[in-house]
Amino acid sequence: MSEKKKIRIGMIGTGLMGRIHTNGYKRLGDFFPEYEYRPVLQVACSRREDKIKAFAEQWGYASYETDWKKVIERDDVDAVDICTPNDTHAEIAIAAAKAGKMILCEKPLARTLDEAKAMVEAIEKAGVRNTVWYNYRRVPAVTLAKQVIDSGKLGKIFHYRANFLQDWTISPDLPQGGDALWRLDADAAGSGVTGDLLAHCIDTAMWLNGGIKDVSGMTETFIKERVHQGSGEKKKVSIDDACSFHCHFDNGSLGLFEATRYARGHKALYTFEINGEHASIRWDLHDLNRLEYFDHGDESVVRGWRSIHVTDHDQPYMGRWWIPGTCIGYEHSFIHQVSDFFKSLESNDPCPPTFKDAYETQKVCQAVLDSAASRSWKDTGVDW
Repeated sequence: MSEKKKIRIGMIGTGLMGRIHTNGYKRLGDFFPEYEYRPVLQVACSRREDKIKAFAEQWGYASYETDWKKVIERDDVDAVDICTPNDTHAEIAIAAAKAGKMILCEKPLARTLDEAKAMVEAIEKAGVRNTVWYNYRRVPAVTLAKQVIDSGKLGKIFHYRANFLQDWTISPDLPQGGDALWRLDADAAGSGVTGDLLAHCIDTAMWLNGGIKDVSGMTETFIKERVHQGSGEKKKVSIDDACSFHCHFDNGSLGLFEATRYARGHKALYTFEINGEHASIRWDLHDLNRLEYFDHGDESVVRGWRSIHVTDHDQPYMGRWWIPGTCIGYEHSFIHQVSDFFKSLESNDPCPPTFKDAYETQKVCQAVLDSAASRSWKDTGVDW
């Protein structure tokens, strides 16, 4: 067997996403053994030395740093994985691009359009490989939905609707800010559910159904003040707790989107449904191995929604896993993205969604927030 080419990973951020991405790197060689390139867990970085030392030991990183700038400066790092809060994405990514590093960045790309644009310009100027972790594209049932749509089976698309519902911020006693709750702090997150949850829905939607042309949105912040963990004082809450918008796609279809952290009983209900001239499809994260499909061309006596169990080896990604009929999970979507990124190094093709793709998603998010603030329709300026 020929020796594999090593891509030495610098992981910046060690929370949930840092663990999930690391698992993806560790599994690549087990399930995609023929690939020319192999990830090496070179260095992990977090601000607290006790925390990062334990993380590096547990997950098998060769070394650790407490300053992300030192990771960028190291000659033994080829790719930087950004798993930090949103307010640091731009600074880290721009520095990594200038240093000639490949970049894998968590979503959303940035807090603002200006930050996202600067990141795109930096990677284009440096010519470095890049991808953004919108992982739901790589759930096999969602990838199969893409194949079904592209085959023309649905015909002309009329409607796309999606929601992402959670319930973890309902308590008024929940503070904002800090390591665990930075998503409730606008300075760190940029926005609330729009950048955190709807960004996923928007990325998937445009991948499946094309660009979003214009939007009309509304937002609400249900709890107006929360104690900030940094100062210990009550501070205005500036993120959106809930957001809904409707839109026009470039293909003439209508879109309806909703995200909230105030849907009691829902921990992570992400669904989408697409209605076409001839057929419809729908998917639910809670049953992520299934794609539901309705075909009007079926005989009327047997016509109805069918549930496709996406576990056969001729379905997307599933040939790498277990026997047909057995399931995979959420974490596998990240393994698939690692796989596609490393495969793209061999083919010299982009690994979507790239920074440019994620910038287009950011445009829609910003247009939604602007629309809600002005109570008017807004063009997105998306170039898909």
